[in-house]
Amino acid sequence: MTVIDFSAFIGRLATASGETILPFFRTSLSIDDKSKTKDFDPVTEADRAAEAVMRRLIKANFPQHGIVGEEFGNEREDADYVWVLDPIDGTKSFIGGFPIWGTLIALLHRGMPVFGMMHQPFIGERFYGDNGSANYKGPSGERRLQVRRCASLAEATTYTTSPLLMNERDRAVFGRIEQGARLSRYGGDCYSYCMLAAGHVDLVVETELKPYDIAALIPIVTGAGGIVTTWEGKPAQGGGRIIAAGDPRVHEEALGLLNQ
Repeated sequence: MTVIDFSAFIGRLATASGETILPFFRTSLSIDDKSKTKDFDPVTEADRAAEAVMRRLIKANFPQHGIVGEEFGNEREDADYVWVLDPIDGTKSFIGGFPIWGTLIALLHRGMPVFGMMHQPFIGERFYGDNGSANYKGPSGERRLQVRRCASLAEATTYTTSPLLMNERDRAVFGRIEQGARLSRYGGDCYSYCMLAAGHVDLVVETELKPYDIAALIPIVTGAGGIVTTWEGKPAQGGGRIIAAGDPRVHEEALGLLNQ
């Protein structure tokens, strides 16, 4: 089977997860803290229910495939095809009632992300890509996603979810990016990468990401003409310290600052 054969099924996963999540949004829901440290790492009934629904659909349709999920662990990670699921990326925004969150669905083939989707059911937006192209579907219709040109960091708009999520050393290093950028903003989670793919943001810099935080976003950004790597310039699907840029010139300049 080709990736194209899977695209309709990924749409089904997005629809099912969205229908599961929305009844919980902006309601009084129970919140657990997964963190074993002082950092708050929330998880809700909506996270667990949505991932459970997607896992059931995958197992019913592709029992030979592997699954990596944020809430229920990993199964058959050595399979040729592996699904990487984050039912609600941006749970802190979700529990605050802000619609800056999304469901991330990635399909890996032999360890490489070959298709990714970010679905935001409250707004009704989908961003999806296969490394060769990326597209948007939402209230304003459908269109191709394309990163914008940006000649230098001095002209760039950069995003990170929060510098407080970085350790002290990485936060200091990130400060070099902020000092050099035209505009630096916080927040966004998965939306920052989608806005980069759509040509509204030039650079996203993050740390401490897990595979399910980034795997679905790589084919979207890459398909729109952008670049996603680690701070060391390596493939990003394993997570860690991540940098995404729309223009290779900004990527190269930012990498230089991060590795001084």
